[in-house]
Amino acid sequence: MRTVFLGTGDIGLPALEALAESGEHEVAAVFTQPDRPFGRKGELKPSGPKRFAAARGIPVHQPEKVRDREVLKLLAGYSPEVIVVVAYGQILPKALLDLPPVACLNLHASILPRHRGAAPVQASILAGDAESGMTVMYMDEGLDTGDILLVGRVPVAADETGGSLHDRLAAAGPGVLLEALSLLAAGDAPRRPQDHAAASHQGKLERRDGELDWSLPAEELERRVRAFDPWPGTFTRLPDGTALKVFPFVGTVAGAAARPGEVLAAGRGEILVACGGGGALRLGEVQPAGARRMDVAALLAGRPLGVGELLG
Repeated sequence: MRTVFLGTGDIGLPALEALAESGEHEVAAVFTQPDRPFGRKGELKPSGPKRFAAARGIPVHQPEKVRDREVLKLLAGYSPEVIVVVAYGQILPKALLDLPPVACLNLHASILPRHRGAAPVQASILAGDAESGMTVMYMDEGLDTGDILLVGRVPVAADETGGSLHDRLAAAGPGVLLEALSLLAAGDAPRRPQDHAAASHQGKLERRDGELDWSLPAEELERRVRAFDPWPGTFTRLPDGTALKVFPFVGTVAGAAARPGEVLAAGRGEILVACGGGGALRLGEVQPAGARRMDVAALLAGRPLGVGELLG
């Protein structure tokens, strides 16, 4: 079938590559977000889908607003039978959703209706889910509310980070997308309405969301450190107010009742911090503001912490 791909995030890049290289489907064009400043120097960075499409000679368009009339006219000019959307980053108007005669499909990184919204990968780890997946959904005007065509399931490992789960879900995308397109082409594609009563939602994450709240249970904080690696990252504050990034992998300790955020141990290469509910978190690798990433032994060598001091 003739397709147009809308995507910006790297999670959709393997699906785009598979679509273009399948030999069964044509990618007529790629629509992606405009290049954005990246890093300290603020250099413009093209999206992964843009780089791939440009290398393959596929037309690329980067409208500020895909709902503009001229943009919709441009897209319609490609006459797509199917529009495939993966982490595009804009709300799509009804005129676009109604444009392809076969379907407008979204590849979403969770098992819908669980974890709708902008950060489903992190949400799966935060919730302690045993599995996640990639859902192929018929798009409607709601936020991840459309009928389900197909689901590809991926187990969530006990030591999963946001980065590792993102990459494994991205790798699962091509198989489930191509199978969905084959079902559509054969006229055998199912269409299952979502159970909206079972839905959950995770909004867009900001850096401030990574600040550790030591009143939470240690198990929840341990999942947060893993879920938010590499973005938005997690951090706390040393007693002098200096920000301290916290990286996986951290450990949980039971039976350590104290004030949340209280340093229970700071020596012999470990920092143990009291959490809510009587547990504690053992820190592994950290990074003080303005310094490099290091293990806690290196931190303590330059910034001694006293038992009883408070973090956060």
